[in-house]
Amino acid sequence: MNIIAAIDLIDGKCVRLIQGDYKKKKIYNNDPLDVAFLLEDHGISRLHLVDLDGAKKGKVVHWKILEKIATYTHLIIDFGGGIHTDDDVRIVFENGGYMATVGSIAVQKPLLFKKWIHIYGKNKILLGVDVKNNQIATNGWTKFYSISFWDFLKEKSRHGIKKIFCTDISKDGVLSGPSFSLYKKIIQKFPDIEFIASGGISNMRDIDILSNLGCYGVIIGKALYENRISLIELMDWKKKNNQKKIKKCC
Repeated sequence: MNIIAAIDLIDGKCVRLIQGDYKKKKIYNNDPLDVAFLLEDHGISRLHLVDLDGAKKGKVVHWKILEKIATYTHLIIDFGGGIHTDDDVRIVFENGGYMATVGSIAVQKPLLFKKWIHIYGKNKILLGVDVKNNQIATNGWTKFYSISFWDFLKEKSRHGIKKIFCTDISKDGVLSGPSFSLYKKIIQKFPDIEFIASGGISNMRDIDILSNLGCYGVIIGKALYENRISLIELMDWKKKNNQKKIKKCC
């Protein structure tokens, strides 16, 4: 299972929200590049970079921060927030994004989303699905839709999407544990999708459970910044799991 660290951006600073509420933000660091260096120094290779200003405004805002992190680190970055047009996607890839994370447009303009999958390939588009009380949320969790969550995933799977992460907004930023039952159901219904869990991760036990469920990856944010999970613990976890893989292969 891939360990993916999250950096959320507002006004160019590293922040976390509580349940997607922009009024409930906490600033953890004024320089995202410093955080990226720290992550890389502790063996993290994947970064989930979220432009919360962009998500709210409907256009990519913090592409310069993406460019800086991509230039000075070797992190594999998926960048999301405000990707609404062809130009937004182009900006992400031109400035070092390995994957473009798309959520709102997949709901609001499904044909455009399908076009991006065709142009860039299924491995370059990461579908982000945010859910609260069985409703899909978009635009930085400010708009909600009554469309069926399961029908939505089925449609995107037919369009060829390969990588999906899902955030239960009610769990996000409150360190209460992930939505294990929801994630288990998604993995069972869509076994061919590389599913990434997000939201609510609060300790190493959560990570073990998600790994055993068959998650392809897990996005960790507030638990890192609040020292509920240390980077050293994650390094040790990765080493142990790599050793297990070697033993199985042999």
